[in-house]
Amino acid sequence: MRPEPEILNQLDRRLGSAHATERLRLESAHEQRMSRGGLASLRSRNLHSSPKLVRGLLKSLGLYRRARANAARIRVEETVLRFATLPDLFEGFTILHISDMHIDISDEAMRQLAELLPGLRCDLCVLTGDFRGKTYGPFDATLAGLARLRPRLPAPVYAVLGNHDSILMVPGLEAIGIRVLLNECEPILRGNHAIHLAGIDDAHHYRLDDIPKAAAGIPQTAFSILLSHTPEVYREAASAGFDLLLGGHTHGGQICLPGAIPITLDSVLPRRMGSGEWAHEGMTGYTSVGVGSCVEPVRLNCPPAITLHRLSRLWTAARLNMARRAARRDTAAARAGTRR
Repeated sequence: MRPEPEILNQLDRRLGSAHATERLRLESAHEQRMSRGGLASLRSRNLHSSPKLVRGLLKSLGLYRRARANAARIRVEETVLRFATLPDLFEGFTILHISDMHIDISDEAMRQLAELLPGLRCDLCVLTGDFRGKTYGPFDATLAGLARLRPRLPAPVYAVLGNHDSILMVPGLEAIGIRVLLNECEPILRGNHAIHLAGIDDAHHYRLDDIPKAAAGIPQTAFSILLSHTPEVYREAASAGFDLLLGGHTHGGQICLPGAIPITLDSVLPRRMGSGEWAHEGMTGYTSVGVGSCVEPVRLNCPPAITLHRLSRLWTAARLNMARRAARRDTAAARAGTRR
């Protein structure tokens, strides 16, 4: 797809010509490989990435109808994530985390998501990539689906791109009120306190992520969150001092053995990081299992989910003792006032 000059100019101004040009070059090369078909296309696909193969296998096992129904049964999960560095005014701050929508594949899931969203209460919404179903081709249907969903998403909404997304989608996403972070960071303010929200370009396929650039403006002692489509950057994120990494990409396996054991995660990372909460060198991470489905709208032993993350202060022993001393002083002062 040839970009319109105005879109290319916007991307050049935003990202710098080198980043925009390289992303578009990689996208064009990928699209040519996939469009040609044959061996060139097969080398770019995993064995499990054929819809016909997935359907045939599930039907032969008598599991296809169940897997289709499972893909539309979205769960709302809730976590409490505790941090010693969280500013006081952000106690209870809640983030709605949605990942891997694959909008043009997951029609039923998107309908249920639209019904769920109005009942959720949060302070911020983050989308960790893979809006599109295929990894190439038109994305008009994806943007149209997001435009229908956007009024139901609680504002503000921040996002990063995934390996299924084109950088040409950025102007369209931002036109409907979804701020895309491309190796960038923005402060989130409450009174005179702030946390810092950073996001990187896709690190799985395009590998144009730049964590140092995203973290460059964050004060050393500030609380910071990194949005990355894939959690595979966990080592670099922890080394850069991020407190929390929110990602997706793995789908938790999407088709799992009983006990939610994934057959594959399509990621280079420890299996314990394939879904849910995890930790690495003082950084907390959370990998969403995703709300949509890839290749075919099917799920087994891994239901789709969106997550409400509630941030809370971690009361260290020293801080707890200070609070207790302050409470005792307040009690003593109150008693002294009563005696007078």
